[in-house]
Amino acid sequence: MEQQTMAIRDVIHIDEEKCNGCGQCVRACPEGALRLVNGKAKLVSEVYCDGLGACIGECPTGALTVERRQASPFDEEATRARMASHGSPCPGAASRTFSPWPKAEKRERAGSTPSELTHWPIQLHLANPAAPHFQGKDLLIAADCTAFAHGAFHRDLLAGRAVVIACPKLDDLTGYIAKLAELFAGARPPSVTVVRMEVPCCRGLLQLVLQARELAGSEAPIQEVVISIEGCIIGECAPAFPERTPAKKHKAAS
Repeated sequence: MEQQTMAIRDVIHIDEEKCNGCGQCVRACPEGALRLVNGKAKLVSEVYCDGLGACIGECPTGALTVERRQASPFDEEATRARMASHGSPCPGAASRTFSPWPKAEKRERAGSTPSELTHWPIQLHLANPAAPHFQGKDLLIAADCTAFAHGAFHRDLLAGRAVVIACPKLDDLTGYIAKLAELFAGARPPSVTVVRMEVPCCRGLLQLVLQARELAGSEAPIQEVVISIEGCIIGECAPAFPERTPAKKHKAAS
């Protein structure tokens, strides 16, 4: 590969202190030059940025500007190849906060189960620890399968809480402890509830959370709720399962 000649040209600049990780600039960049990394917008490579600043108008915090500096030339061919292999930026990574259904609408939909979700995204890989919907809110950290297994998940566990979901067996866990520690330290949740399935491969979720709390130096109380494969909260199951234990609370080390 030939070495590229540097040139003085316009390139996007991101002020990380102002960036709130909303992802709007990522969606607005037609070249796919931006992506979210640990809750912050990042320039993937100078060669993918044409310097026209199409993303600037989408930034709600003023974190993006165009600066003129020495940089590698914009490579249109490389940009097309990257977009073909990676696809367009995912709009689903954008951070959003909203209200649960109004009471009046809940009454109108008496035959359905209302959602208690108040924000997006919820997958831990995509969640931005600095997002406003986490600040000072009770936190629910749920294994992916729990919402499918427990029919009253929204009513019993999600209502009134901010949530992130993860799978300790199938996810790439790189960075999970650091991101959870950032949640503990920055959002300061009054309480944390860890919801997992009773299967052995799901037990690692609690350990991730406990390590993150220790790393953050937090004293937030942690409660573990275990869901049976039959879908009930263990401790509230029918007596047919006497060997199962109810929810446990985990205090921070003094």
